[in-house]
Amino acid sequence: MKTRMQRRMLALGTLGVTAIIALSGCGVSPDASGDVTPPATDEPVTISLGWWGSDPRAQATEAAVALFEEKYPNITVDTSYSDFSGYWDRLATQTAGGDAPDVSQMDMAYLSSYASRGTLADLGALDSILDTSGIPDSVLDSGLVDDTLYAAPIGAAANGVVINTTLLAQYGIEIPDTDTWTWDDFDDLALEVTEKSGGASHGVTPFQNDSFGLQVFARQHGEELWDAEGQITVPPELVAEHFQKELDWVESGAAASASQVSDNGGATISESDIVTGKTAMFFTAAGAFNGIQLAAPDNDYIIGNWPADSDTEPGFQYLKPTMYWSHSATSEHPSEAALLVDFLINDEGVAELFGTERGVPANPSLQEVIEPTLTPQGVQALAFSRLMNEEAGEAPAITPNGASSVAQILARYNDEVLFGQTTPEDAAEGFIDELQASIDAAG
Repeated sequence: MKTRMQRRMLALGTLGVTAIIALSGCGVSPDASGDVTPPATDEPVTISLGWWGSDPRAQATEAAVALFEEKYPNITVDTSYSDFSGYWDRLATQTAGGDAPDVSQMDMAYLSSYASRGTLADLGALDSILDTSGIPDSVLDSGLVDDTLYAAPIGAAANGVVINTTLLAQYGIEIPDTDTWTWDDFDDLALEVTEKSGGASHGVTPFQNDSFGLQVFARQHGEELWDAEGQITVPPELVAEHFQKELDWVESGAAASASQVSDNGGATISESDIVTGKTAMFFTAAGAFNGIQLAAPDNDYIIGNWPADSDTEPGFQYLKPTMYWSHSATSEHPSEAALLVDFLINDEGVAELFGTERGVPANPSLQEVIEPTLTPQGVQALAFSRLMNEEAGEAPAITPNGASSVAQILARYNDEVLFGQTTPEDAAEGFIDELQASIDAAG
C-alpha cells in the first residue's frame, strides 16, 4: 500500500518530467553587437510568475510583486500558485505547450530536467540586468547545469536534527550537545525517550524518503549519491547501512512501528509526529524548522547538527538551495523577467517580506537585513545556517536529469525494508539500479 506521499511523488515524477518536450523559441541570445538582451522597455508589459507553497507564502509573494510593480510601474506581473504536486503538473503542461510562466520557482530535483530540454534561459547571459554577485559561489553554482546558470538560488539550508526539548523535559531527559554527539549517543537518547514515556512517544522519526538526508549520510562516509555525469556513485552497502539504521530504530522501539512511520511520510506538517509529540527527533532540512515550531506553539524545539562518529571527516554537511527562481527560455519579455528575478533575490524589502519562509536568504547581506525582523525560531534557523556554512564542504552535483523521482523510489524501498518485504541489501541494489535506469532513460 503506497502512502499519500508516495502517490503524490509518483504522479509528480511521471507527469512533471515526461510531459516536458524540447522547445525552441525566441529565448535569450546575443545579437550582432554582442549584447545579450535589449534593455527593458518603458512601454506597458505583462509578465507572469508562478510558484508553489502555502497561503502565507502567497501573501508574502504578492506583497513582493506589489513592491516590484511600484518600482517598475509599466510592468504588470500576473501571479499563480498551487501546492507542490499540482504546481509541477501544471508547469509540465505549460512548458510542453510553450506557455510557461516568464519566471518560475524551481526545485533542485527538477532543474536538470527542465534545463536539459532547452526550456530555461541562461541567466548568466542576462548579467547586465540580473545581479547574482551577492550569492556565494558555493551556493550559486548549484544553479548550474553543464556550466550554464539556469537558476538563481533563493535560499539555502543544511540538513539538521529538529529536537522537541519540551518533550525531553517532560520525561526528565537531558538535552544533547549536538556539537559533539555521536550516533551511539543519538541511538541511546532515542531509545530513552521511548522507555521513559512508556511508548507514548518515540525517540526518532526515521529518514524515510529524504534523499537530502541520504546524501548527507553518504557524505559522512566520504561518498556522494551521484556525480556530475549522472552516475550513481554511492556504494550499495552504504545505502543498505542507511536502510538498516532505520530498521534498527523500529525494531528496538527507538522509532514507532513500520505502519506509523510509513503514514508519517504522507502527513502534513501539522499532522507529523514531530509536531504532535509522537516523536522527539526528526531529520529534516533546516528550512522546515520554523514551520514545525509554528505548527506546535506549545512545544519548544531546537535544531542541531547530525550526530557523527569519531572518525567522520568534517565537511559532510552542505547548503542545499531550498528553491530557485528560473526564467523561461520562451519569454517574450526576457529583460523584464530578468528584472523581476533580480528584484526578488536582491531587494531588501522583499527579503523582509520573505524572512526565512523560503529558507535562509542565499545572499548573506540579506541575512543581516532580516535578522532583526525574525521570530526566535527564525533567529535560531539563521544561526544554524551560519554555523553549517562554516562547517560545510563543497556542494554535491545537482540532481541528474531523470532522477526527479528519487524520493518516491527511496520511499518505496524504505517501506519494503521496514515491513520485512525485502532485506536492506536487496533494497539498496534495487534502489540504485532503478534510479540509474531512470537517469539513463532520460539521457
